[in-house]
Amino acid sequence: MIGTALLVLALAGSLGAVWAYYRTAAGKGDLRQFGRIGLFVGAAAIVAASILLLTNILSHDFSYSYVWNYSDRSLPLQYLISTFYAGQEGSFLFWALCSAILSFFLLRYTRTRKIEAHVLSVFLSAQSFLLILLLFKSPFRTIWDAFPGQLPTGQVPFDGKGLNPLLQNFWMVVHPPVLFIGFAVTAIPFSMALAALWRKDYSEWLKSAFPWVLFAGFVLGLGIMLGAYWAYGVLGWGGYWGWDPVENSSLVPWIILMALVHTMLVQKRKGNFVRTNFVLAIVAFLSVIYSTFLTRSGILGDASVHSFTDPGTAVHALLLIFLGYAAAAGFGLFVTRLPEMRVAIAPLNYRSRGFFVVLGSFALLASAVVVLFGTSLPIFSKTTVEGSFYDTMNLPIAVAMVILLGYSLLLRWENEEGTHALRRSLKWILAALVVAGIMFWLGARDAMMLLFGFASSFALFVNLEVAYQTIKGDPRWMGGKVAHIGLALFFLGVLASGKYGHKQQFALGLNSPQKVFGYTLTYTGSHALEGKKVGYDVNVDRDGASFLLTPVMLDLGEQGVLRNPDIRSFLSKDLYLSPISLDRSSSVSEGGEKVTVKKGETVDLDGVRATFVRFDMGNHGMEAMTSGAGVSVGSVLELSSAKGKETITPVAVYNQRSAPVFEPVESRLLGAKVQLVGMNIQMGSSQSTVTLQVIRPGQEVRQTETLIVEASIKPCMNLLWSGAILLFLGLIISMLQRKREA
Repeated sequence: MIGTALLVLALAGSLGAVWAYYRTAAGKGDLRQFGRIGLFVGAAAIVAASILLLTNILSHDFSYSYVWNYSDRSLPLQYLISTFYAGQEGSFLFWALCSAILSFFLLRYTRTRKIEAHVLSVFLSAQSFLLILLLFKSPFRTIWDAFPGQLPTGQVPFDGKGLNPLLQNFWMVVHPPVLFIGFAVTAIPFSMALAALWRKDYSEWLKSAFPWVLFAGFVLGLGIMLGAYWAYGVLGWGGYWGWDPVENSSLVPWIILMALVHTMLVQKRKGNFVRTNFVLAIVAFLSVIYSTFLTRSGILGDASVHSFTDPGTAVHALLLIFLGYAAAAGFGLFVTRLPEMRVAIAPLNYRSRGFFVVLGSFALLASAVVVLFGTSLPIFSKTTVEGSFYDTMNLPIAVAMVILLGYSLLLRWENEEGTHALRRSLKWILAALVVAGIMFWLGARDAMMLLFGFASSFALFVNLEVAYQTIKGDPRWMGGKVAHIGLALFFLGVLASGKYGHKQQFALGLNSPQKVFGYTLTYTGSHALEGKKVGYDVNVDRDGASFLLTPVMLDLGEQGVLRNPDIRSFLSKDLYLSPISLDRSSSVSEGGEKVTVKKGETVDLDGVRATFVRFDMGNHGMEAMTSGAGVSVGSVLELSSAKGKETITPVAVYNQRSAPVFEPVESRLLGAKVQLVGMNIQMGSSQSTVTLQVIRPGQEVRQTETLIVEASIKPCMNLLWSGAILLFLGLIISMLQRKREA
C-alpha cells in the first residue's frame, strides 16, 4: 500500500540521515550532504503520507479503518480535517509531520552555527522513533485487516462511525495541533543539550538553545490554555482546569521548561547551574515522552475523562523503549561528561538576584514533582488523587514562587545590601497588604488564600515598576516582566474564580421566573440547532437590563449527554449557566381522577374493571434502547365490561437524564385514553403499583417542562484570561530578543 510504503521511505530517509550525521559528528568523514538528502527524503515522505491520509478522509474512503473510525459523510470540512489527529494513529502522524517541518528550520539554524551534524543526528533519532510507532499503529490499515472476517474483502462501508460529538467543535481544530507542535519543539532543546555534551560545549550552547526553549514553552503553554478555554467555555465542565491526568501530563513538561528558562538565565549571567541546565533540558523531553505514554497507552483509561484506549502491546512496549532510549542517551552522555563540568565557580550569594531566581525555579520543579506524583499514582496503585490534593500541595509552592518572582527583581545580579532591597519593596508590601485587606473585607477568611492574594499582588506591583523602568531604557528586554505581570494577574484570577465563586443548581419551570444571585432567570422554551443539538433559552434580567443565555444539550444515547454552557462576561465576573437535564411531564387540567392499583389487583375505571397484570419490557424497551430515546416500560392492563374485553399497554419512557415521559393509549371500552402518571416497580413483587389516569375526549392535557441548570458566578475571569495572554506575549518578546542575541 502507498501509505505504508511512504512511512517505510520516511523511516529509511530519517535513519539514513541519522547515520550520515553521526559519522560526520564522530569525525569519520564529512557526510553532511548525505544527511541533508536523508532529511529531505524523510520529511518529503512524511508530508506525502500526511497528504494521502487527509485525501482519504476528505474523499470518504472508508476502506481505511482509521477513516471509518473517526469520520463520516455528514461532517463539515473543518471537522473532517480535525479527524486527521483525532485518533492515536493520526496523532502520531501529525506529530511526525510537525517534526518534519521543524527539521527544515532546524537545518538552516544549525548550519549557520556549525552544529548541524550533532543536533540533527539526535533530533532525527526522535523522529525515527515516531515513524517506527506509525508502522505498528498505522492510519493506513484497511478495514478488512482491522476487522478480519467481519466484512467481505472488497466491500466498503457506505459511511463511517463519525467523529465523537464532544470533538465537533472549533477548538478541536486549534487546540490539538498547537499542543503537538509544542511536543515536537521540545525535542529541539533536548537535541541541542545532547549535541553540546557531545561536543563538550558547556556554556555557548545556551545562546543557540535559549530561543527554542522559549518557543517550546510558548507553544506548549498556549496549547494547554486553549484546552483550558475549550473546557470552560464549550464543554461545560464547570471550570477551565480539572487536574485530569491527561491535562497534567502536558502541564509537567511546560513547568520544567519554565524552570529551565530561569536557570539558563542564571548560567548566562553568573556561570552557575551548568549541570542543572543539561538535566532539565533532558528531563523536559523525557516528560513529553512520558506524557505520550500516559495519554496514548490507555493506562489512564479509568482515571482520565479523555485518555486514549489501549493501542496494543507493541505500541505500549515501543513507547517505553522510546522513553528508555532517550533517558539512556541523555543521562549516559551527561554522566560521561560530568567530571569535566565540575568547574570552579563561586556559589551564588544569598543576597543576589540569581539566588532568588534559582529558588523560584526550584519552586516550579517542586510543583512539577507534585503534579507528576498525583498523575502517575494510578499506574502503581488503584488509588487516584482528587483535585483538592493538587490545590493543597501547590498552594504554598505558588505563594513562595510569586514572592520570589517579585523580590528577585528588586535585587542586582551582584551582591545586594538587604536593607536597600527592603526599602525598595516596602511600598509594594504595603500595597499588597491593602489588596489582602480588601479581600478580607469582601469576605475572604482563608489565611492561605489571603497570603496567596498578597504574594500575587506584590509580584504584580514590583513587575509593573520594573517594566516601566525597562520601557524607559531598552524595551527589547520587556519580555520577562510582561510574562511575570501576566502570571501574577493569572494567579489573582485563579484565586478569585476558584475559591470565591458561587454555584447553585435549581429548576426553571417554563415561563416561571426565579431569582438567583440577584438575577431573574426565566426559561422561555427550546429550539433545534445544527447537528441535532437543542438550545434552551433563558432570559436574564437585572436592574432593568436583560439578555439571553442559551445553554445547549445533545443526547448521545449510551455515550451520555453533551452539555454546552452559555456565558455572559462582565468586567468583574462571568455568569455561567450550564444545563443538566430537561424534565417533561403531562397531566389532565380538569377532572381525570387518578387511581393506584397493585400488581394483580382490579380497580374500577368509570364502570370498566381494570386489572394490572404485569410489566412489559418486550418490544417497548428494545425499540427505545436502539433509538437512543431511553428505556420504556409498559404496564399491561386487562379491561372488561359488559361490552367485552381488551388488553392495553400504556408506556412510561425512562431516561437517565430526565424525568419519565408517560405515553397514553386509546381504550375502546372506555372510549377514552388511559395514561400512566406514576410507577413503583418492586422487581418480582406483588407490591409493585401503577397510578392511572383516564383522559376523556375534550379534556385538556397540559405538558410541563422544567429545565434543570447550574448557575455559577465566577469572579475575575477576565483577569485570568488577560493574564494568560500577557504571559504568552512576554514569552514571544523574550524569544525574539534571545533570537537576535543568538
